Amino acid sequence: MNRLDPARRAQVVRCLVEGNSIRSTVRMTGVAKNTVAKLLVELGAACTVFMDGAMRDLPCKRIQCDEIWSFVYAKEKNVTEQIAEKQVAGSVWTWTAIDADSKLIPCWLIGKRDAGCATEFMQDLAARLANRVQLTTDGLKVYLNAIIDAFADDIDYAILHKVYGNERPDAARYSPATCIGCEKQEVLGNPDAKHVSTSYVERANLSMRMSMRRFTRLTNAFSKKLENHAAMVAVYFTWYNFGRRHQTLGTSPAIAAGIANHVWSVDEMVGLLAAVEPKSTRPAKVSN
Repeated sequence: MNRLDPARRAQVVRCLVEGNSIRSTVRMTGVAKNTVAKLLVELGAACTVFMDGAMRDLPCKRIQCDEIWSFVYAKEKNVTEQIAEKQVAGSVWTWTAIDADSKLIPCWLIGKRDAGCATEFMQDLAARLANRVQLTTDGLKVYLNAIIDAFADDIDYAILHKVYGNERPDAARYSPATCIGCEKQEVLGNPDAKHVSTSYVERANLSMRMSMRRFTRLTNAFSKKLENHAAMVAVYFTWYNFGRRHQTLGTSPAIAAGIANHVWSVDEMVGLLAAVEPKSTRPAKVSN
């Protein structure tokens, strides 16, 4: 099996985590498209394993959760029975959580926007926390039962309802309606009203759209396979947590959360592959 050397791998990954598509990465690095895609999938698997082990007993105090939409292969309205029989296609939601203090992303889940995924996501989040937290979500109804199932009464939970004005005319249909106010609703425990917010997780969603090409709206840069989509998300969150300096923190979220002692380089993240890949020294195929 063809393999890139570590320096070339780091060059490819650096392009991907800075928001470049696979094809633009091919043009910049000269590495073959299939090699880039294969590296992405392998590194995504390694990052998933690493993050699952690293994100344990987290000392978070204030958590915000949200979901971000994307699609795989085709938009939901264009998915035919023939397409659905062959592969996963249509709308895909990424459920995310963020620590409001350290900006750490403790976990994520890729799936549907339904009660089943909400429950799985919340149970995963609860298993990673070391203590009672204050949790804020938007008004999506499936959160409530999922949070009760995962945390019981060991949670301070509040909902932030956003109030929107009239829909925009057709000329601005790709822009959201104007938010004209917010309503805070205490649901479980005793949440502090001044910390009932989803601002940080929504800003993190924006970073996802800017840093992963396949999340960019109104382009043809969508994921063609769910496997590649999941791999890129895993690589991105590993880099976001351990290698990316947060502007307001001055360091990485992992350091701010106390689970790392230095900011990672891309080379260190690529080094995660050593624990999962078979040994091979054959050079990789590089396109002209």
